[in-house]
Amino acid sequence: MNLEAQTTHLPAMLEQFLSTGSLENGPVLQTTQPQAESELLDGYSRAVVSAAERVSPSVAKIEVTQSAGRARNGEPLERHGGGSGFVFTPDGLVLTNSHVVHDAFRIQVSLPDGRQLPAHLIGDDPATDLAVIRIDSPSVAAVELGDSQKLRVGQLAIAIGNPYGFQYTVTAGVVSALGRSLRSYSGRMIDDVVQTDASLNPGNSGGPLVSSDGKVIGVNTATIMGAQGLCFAIGINTAKFVASRLLQQGRIRRAYIGVEAQTVPLHRRIVRFYDLPKETGVMVIGVEPASPAQKAGLHEGDLIVALGGQPVAGVDDLHRLLTDTQVGIKTSIYMLRRTERLELAIIPQESKE
Repeated sequence: MNLEAQTTHLPAMLEQFLSTGSLENGPVLQTTQPQAESELLDGYSRAVVSAAERVSPSVAKIEVTQSAGRARNGEPLERHGGGSGFVFTPDGLVLTNSHVVHDAFRIQVSLPDGRQLPAHLIGDDPATDLAVIRIDSPSVAAVELGDSQKLRVGQLAIAIGNPYGFQYTVTAGVVSALGRSLRSYSGRMIDDVVQTDASLNPGNSGGPLVSSDGKVIGVNTATIMGAQGLCFAIGINTAKFVASRLLQQGRIRRAYIGVEAQTVPLHRRIVRFYDLPKETGVMVIGVEPASPAQKAGLHEGDLIVALGGQPVAGVDDLHRLLTDTQVGIKTSIYMLRRTERLELAIIPQESKE
């Protein structure tokens, strides 16, 4: 083809390129960002946006007034603080942290629709840093609670709260680790805590940690000062149990056996050999001196699989079984030590915490 013929075809080729983005019998031009990568980012964004929109209407800003003693002239002093919480029943029950509302004589709740309502304390449990308060308002949007036993490391985690008073702030990250232990402000170890790198700041305490499907999987509770990406939430299964007991009794009277523990998977061969109903158990990582566990003969490294004939799949199960009805009652604890299955007699005591 001569130069004149090539020049004649240029307008047609330009029109084809502008309409189709490619040239017939020629290479397809690549965009700067691969389509698959763009779709992945869009999917991540959609998941966060969808979960936040689903849960945010139920997230409450909590402001409290606590007594701070008296001035030299005898006038009462007040201390103001606050945090976050979330409505978990349509009749106005709100779950939050104990340290947010403990010893407060005035509690004020702000909802996303602009309402500001007084609240009163149903009960709090410093040992797990959880509390339930109630607002008197009908037809409040409530969250859907998930199952923290099904969490997997690496899955999406979304934190919603009111850091530094900025209402309804959303941060996102992943579940960084499971089965952590965290000391509550009461001094008791909280077991089976969820670690996340979703950013938390003062004011996030008591807010929900949410999965990609918009279900609450934890109650945000703490960060490590000076560290980045080390944030913690109480597993929602623990929160369900604590909330139910607070609603029934206003407090939790506990039995305890004196171990520090975490949930761990069991080897499939052991599960099959002993015909265990669960594929996880509770590993003892510490035994308190003179405790029921030490008297019964439990050692560090033992795997608890049942208590009183009831299967124990995790720390949450152990907490649920160690109720006030177990105090002073001899019961059987089933455990694995190396590859041997043992049955020991143990007498739980009432927790002093």
